[in-house]
Amino acid sequence: MSFTLAIIGRPNVGKSTLFNRLVGKKLALVDDQPGVTRDRREGEAKLADLRFTIIDTAGLEEGGAESLSGRMRAQTEAAIEQADAILFMVDSRAGVTPDDRYFASLVRRAGKPIVLVANKAEGRAGESGALDAYSLGLGDPVPLSAEHGEGMIDLFDALRAALPEQTEAAEDEEDAPRLALADDEDGSELDPSKPLRIAVVGRPNAGKSTLINRILGEDRLLTGPEAGITRDSIGLDFQWGERKLKMFDTAGLRRRARVTDKLEKLAAADALRAVKFAEVVVLLLDATIPFEKQDLTIADLVEREGRALVIGLNKWDLIDDKGQNLKDLREEAGRLLPQLRGAPVIALSGETGVGIDKLMQAIFAVHTTWNIRISTARLNRWLGAVLEQTPPPAVSGRRIKIRYMTQLKARPPHFILFGNQLEQLPTSYERFLLNGLRQAFDLPGVPLRLSKRTGENPYKPTKRRQPGSGRGK
Repeated sequence: MSFTLAIIGRPNVGKSTLFNRLVGKKLALVDDQPGVTRDRREGEAKLADLRFTIIDTAGLEEGGAESLSGRMRAQTEAAIEQADAILFMVDSRAGVTPDDRYFASLVRRAGKPIVLVANKAEGRAGESGALDAYSLGLGDPVPLSAEHGEGMIDLFDALRAALPEQTEAAEDEEDAPRLALADDEDGSELDPSKPLRIAVVGRPNAGKSTLINRILGEDRLLTGPEAGITRDSIGLDFQWGERKLKMFDTAGLRRRARVTDKLEKLAAADALRAVKFAEVVVLLLDATIPFEKQDLTIADLVEREGRALVIGLNKWDLIDDKGQNLKDLREEAGRLLPQLRGAPVIALSGETGVGIDKLMQAIFAVHTTWNIRISTARLNRWLGAVLEQTPPPAVSGRRIKIRYMTQLKARPPHFILFGNQLEQLPTSYERFLLNGLRQAFDLPGVPLRLSKRTGENPYKPTKRRQPGSGRGK
C-alpha cells in the first residue's frame, strides 16, 4: 500500500535536497539562498523497500493571505491536507528557531503522524542542534544529512514506526515495472498508454500557471500579479478524456542578457530541459503584446529541439475586435515562423477558460502529426511530380540528380534524399522541398528534417598509393 509524505519546514533547511535524494533525481532546484521552492512538487520516492509519493513544499513564512508568502503557505497547507504523514524538517546547524516552534504547532494541529528530521547533522556542528530539536515536542528527531545521504536508515525506521500499516503492506508488494516515463525520457513511439508530455513556455507573466490551473480545474500552481513566481519546472499528471497527460509549468524565459541572478539562470535551464524532453510545446503569448523578439527566440529553440508547437494567445478576453485580430496574428505567425509554418494559433484565456478545449484539440492533432510516417511509395510519387515540374538547378554544367526519397524516422518527421551531387544542392531548393512536403502531406506546426545521401560514382578514379608510401621504412 503506497502512502504520501509532505516535507514541511521553514526556508533553507534542505527540503528540496532531501526530496531529490529520495526520488533519486535532481528534479527540484537547490540553492543556498532561501525561498527557492515556491510550488509544491510531487515525486515517486524510494527508501530501501518502501515506495511512496513525496511532496516538496515551499518554506513556511508568515505573511498575509494575499501576499506571496501567504499564497505559498496555502500551497503548503494543501500538501499537508493531501499527505498521510509529515516530515517536519529543521536545520541542525542553525538550531531550533522561533519560526520552527510556530510552524511545529501548525503541523501538530493537522492531526497526522509526524517524523521530525534534523537535517545538516553531519559533524560536531550539527549534533547540538539535533539534540535541541527535542524541545519541539514532536518526538525523537532523526539526525541526517540530505546532501551526503547520511541517516537514511534511521529515517526508514522512523517511517516504519509512524506508518506501520502502510509500510508493512509495502513490504509484501512485489516490485512491478513502472510504465510511466521518467523525467529524463521522451518516449520512442506513439503509445496512448504513456502520458503525452507537454511543456508550457513563454515570457514571464504570460499566464502559464493560471492556464494550467484552469486546465486542471484546481489551484494547483502558485499564481499572482508578480512576474517570475514560477521557478521549478513542475510536471503534473492528469487525464483529458481518455488520454493521459503530463504537463510541465516552466519559469518565464527572458533574454539571456537580462538574466544575471544565479537562481533565475537555474530556473531558465530547468525550463529549457522541460522543452527538450517534451513532445508538444505550448508557446504562451500575452495577446496584448504578442510576438516579441523573445517569443520568436523561444519558438526557434522549440524548432531546433525538434518538438511540435502550439501557439496560445492568452488574455484574449482583453482584446477588442477579436475576429480580425486573430486573423492578423495567424498571418503574422506564418510570416515570422516559416520554419514552423502552419503551427496552430489558439486564442484563449486562462482566467476565464475560453479556448481551452480548442487548445487541447490542437495539442492532440499536432502530436499525431509529429508521429506521422509516410510510405516511401507516396513520397516518391510526390517527388517525381515535383522534379518534373521544378527540377534542381545545374551545378558547373551538370544537373543534380535526385533518385528517390524515404522517411528515416518520425518525432519529428525526418526525410532522406538519395542521388548524385547532393552536396551541391542549394539551401533554397531544400526549403522548397520541405515546404512542398509540409503542404502536400499536411504537416503543420512540426519541424521537418532533411538529410542527403550521395551514391558512390563508379567512374570516379581512386587514389593509388605511391611507391614507398607504406610502413616499414
